[in-house]
Amino acid sequence: MPGLGVSVDTRYRNNSLYTFTLYLPSPCGQHGIMTLCKHTRHFPKAKWRVISTPFESRWAFSVSVGDLRSVTVKVEGWSFLLLKLKDCRSSLPALHFHQGGSTDFLDSLRRVALLSPSPDDETCLLVSSPNRALSQSFENLLDDNNFGLVNKFRKDPYVTTLGGFSKVTNYIFDAFRGTEEQHQRPPEEVADLLTEEEPGFEVITRMDLGPRPEVSRRPPLSAEDWTKHQDPEGRMLSISKLKHLIFKGGLCHAVRKEAWKFLLGYFPWDSTLEERKVLQRDKTDEYFRMKLQWKSVSEEQERRNSRLRDYRSLIEKDVNRTDRTNRFYEGMDNPGLVLLHDILMTYCMYDFDLGYVQGMSDLLSPILYVMENEVDAFWCFVSFMDQMHQNFEEQMQGMKTQLIQLSTLLRLLDLTFWNYLESQDSGYLYFCFRWLLIRFKRELSFQDVLRLWEVMWTGLPCQNFHLLVCCSILDSEKQKIMEENYGFNEILKHINELSMKLDVEEILQKAEGISQQIHRCKVRSTPLFIKHKHNRRAGAPKHTGE
Repeated sequence: MPGLGVSVDTRYRNNSLYTFTLYLPSPCGQHGIMTLCKHTRHFPKAKWRVISTPFESRWAFSVSVGDLRSVTVKVEGWSFLLLKLKDCRSSLPALHFHQGGSTDFLDSLRRVALLSPSPDDETCLLVSSPNRALSQSFENLLDDNNFGLVNKFRKDPYVTTLGGFSKVTNYIFDAFRGTEEQHQRPPEEVADLLTEEEPGFEVITRMDLGPRPEVSRRPPLSAEDWTKHQDPEGRMLSISKLKHLIFKGGLCHAVRKEAWKFLLGYFPWDSTLEERKVLQRDKTDEYFRMKLQWKSVSEEQERRNSRLRDYRSLIEKDVNRTDRTNRFYEGMDNPGLVLLHDILMTYCMYDFDLGYVQGMSDLLSPILYVMENEVDAFWCFVSFMDQMHQNFEEQMQGMKTQLIQLSTLLRLLDLTFWNYLESQDSGYLYFCFRWLLIRFKRELSFQDVLRLWEVMWTGLPCQNFHLLVCCSILDSEKQKIMEENYGFNEILKHINELSMKLDVEEILQKAEGISQQIHRCKVRSTPLFIKHKHNRRAGAPKHTGE
């Protein structure tokens, strides 16, 4: 098929590429226009489409990104691109960029696909499927070593500090743009959407939140206090009071190994000591049956099982870089690393559809550190993953929902700050992505992560307390962000540099204050959403408002 001579025009909306136009020569010598649009809510599938052609050009075409195998870049006086499809029976014309624009085209394509150099041909870029691109994006997000390397390839040092971060958020960016009309709806309708997608919020209304109450934290729950909440047969007593004590102060480390099993749902609160021993025996048998499944796979079998092979490769890579400065995991041939590997491989047998995704090792590491037991750590991890599962699914619905909820919550708590972020194209709070994905694991010291997680596992004072934790951190940083007039890049850089500089007790204290502030506010006129379990009356309407 003959090549096409093309030039390029790009149109941006809110700093995001929206349309990409190729100027094509018409048969009569005049220039017609073929405009291709990135997928949006108008074009929900991941493909570029012809959306306007002033003349009927026999060269006009559209192609799904998922159907592309590779793009080869050639330079012979000018740049031209050869698009190769996965279906070898079909072919596309070469695109000749006589007036420049090939780089813009490739940059645009990178927004919807992962382009990686071919090991066999340096001029060829392999186009990965969205699933593979997403997996790679998680890897880039969670690999701190990548942050320094991408500076060599990107112009802006601030954005490139979060290069991996940006790749991941590109996937949710389009999803949010696809729901842009939702962001422009009345707050009442937005709150309705939030409660439908992830129950845990109740709409109330207010004109003024009023002053934020002063709250205090207490010392961690001691082993003696924990024992006082058990009857002679080992049943836990006064569970609501016990959870409140844990919420207010956390646990001393000596109690964690037992208490976390209850908080995560591995042990029923009303079980006796003997019942728990029986449960552990049964769960031990079940665990080792699943472990044997992958242990008994031969090399020859694994060569024919690409998914298991990929899972193993990702796990081995992540295990070797997870919390290696922690004494429990440091050094070569560390038995803690072997346990980390084996538990994650066994989880792939437990939930083969999800398997393993980068970031899951971050969720397991503190649990294994506390449990110091392979079987108990596995079943506690299973319970934690039941809560976090949607964060790691391919569609990332859990992440989308949480970021939308967080943005709406911040909008209603602090409209001035939210408007400022929105004016800097940061209203979707992409910089909070890693906070939510792995529950602040990379933002706090290891011991502070243990404290934060056990507090959140109490389920108090509301189901999505982690969103109030986000608001607490942002509340502490908003003055600097606004006074320094930070733009999009500076906000990303500033939030990223908060890692390991946050005080968990201060964060929890402020988050609880925000929760009480919301709970005490009088019912007025502007919607706000939060759900306090103890405040829900039987028969009360789910939503209140005008």
